[in-house]
Amino acid sequence: MLYFVKTPQLLKRLFSNMIWDIPSSEKVIYLTFDDGPTNKVTEWVLSELDKYNAKATFFCIGKNIQNNQDLFQKILRKKHAVGNHTYNHLNNWKVSKKTYLEDTKKCQKTLNDLTLEKKTKLFRPPYGKISPKTAKKLSEKEHKIIMWDVLSGDFDQSITKEKCTENVLKNTTSGSIVVFHDSVKASDNLYYCLPKTLAHFTNLGYVFKSIDT
Repeated sequence: MLYFVKTPQLLKRLFSNMIWDIPSSEKVIYLTFDDGPTNKVTEWVLSELDKYNAKATFFCIGKNIQNNQDLFQKILRKKHAVGNHTYNHLNNWKVSKKTYLEDTKKCQKTLNDLTLEKKTKLFRPPYGKISPKTAKKLSEKEHKIIMWDVLSGDFDQSITKEKCTENVLKNTTSGSIVVFHDSVKASDNLYYCLPKTLAHFTNLGYVFKSIDT
């Protein structure tokens, strides 16, 4: 499985209309969690974040929100940010722009119906795959397309939990947007890596914030 753990600067410059990191003079890190909410896994993540008073951003799949509405509300009650990750976790390279935008709109309606406070405009494409034309359409609808600076690789079952942790600890810097997955598939690596990430960077004086819409 090939992927960049640390997003190359060239890629960030080529697709500068997307948000890859949030530069800051402060010691701040932006943890993000994709593919939830997932029974048990998301609850565990919320518990770990609480231990460090850490805030994060959850990019939720619409059908998972529908199936876990109480868990979604728990994310909101704990003042974490949420974002759109399409309704059915679609790969934009494999479906038409029309199908993809309709699926994204369906997820957005689900988010809006269940979010009582300010409506999120954050969007992350599943697999990080999105066409320029689709990205343009979403931007026209005021969506902020959030990519990442560091990909933990927690979803990659071919790497060890130690390697997953190394991916994060060696590549994360102030302003980094880091990707984890609150999914069953990623849970073995996540359960090992997330506590170590929170402890390591807290000891170095970092704080963890959610991405502001």
